[in-house]
Amino acid sequence: MIVLRPWLPGDADALVAARAGSDDLATQFEPLPHTAAARRFITSALTSEPGRRHWAVVLDGTAVGNVGLTAVDRRHDSAWVSYWLARDARGRGLATRAVATVAERAFADGLFRLELGHRVNNPASCRVATTAGFRAEGVERAKLRYGSERFDVETHARLATDPTPEVELLDVAGV
Repeated sequence: MIVLRPWLPGDADALVAARAGSDDLATQFEPLPHTAAARRFITSALTSEPGRRHWAVVLDGTAVGNVGLTAVDRRHDSAWVSYWLARDARGRGLATRAVATVAERAFADGLFRLELGHRVNNPASCRVATTAGFRAEGVERAKLRYGSERFDVETHARLATDPTPEVELLDVAGV
């Protein structure tokens, strides 16, 4: 069973395992060497509050990823979408379904424009974005820096008036 739900302190061990098992998640969030650090991260960064909302992607009872809405701007009815999955959960369409689900909820809540970006050297993330209905809008040159290396980022957006993609949405619990 796959569901989106708020992050819980009990997800800390799964978060530690996801971060340790996926080197590429180092660009997404800080090192999480133990359960206590993961609990603090869940409490400080993955809880929902005005201007941001995060959901755990839960597969068979275990949190295996995140999809979030941040930089929610009610004046312009826009927000930034982010997502990641633990290495073992990838390649099943979970991220696409999670992003599409959150987009539909955001539009139902009155948002009009959702944006996201991915490094151009990450074709899997590009597939998630396009399959979830986000159109490519352009490349921002050398936008991100990890260590001494800079990366171009392709920006995508989905508008409430865009066609709805043919993606099976996920159940959302605890909201």
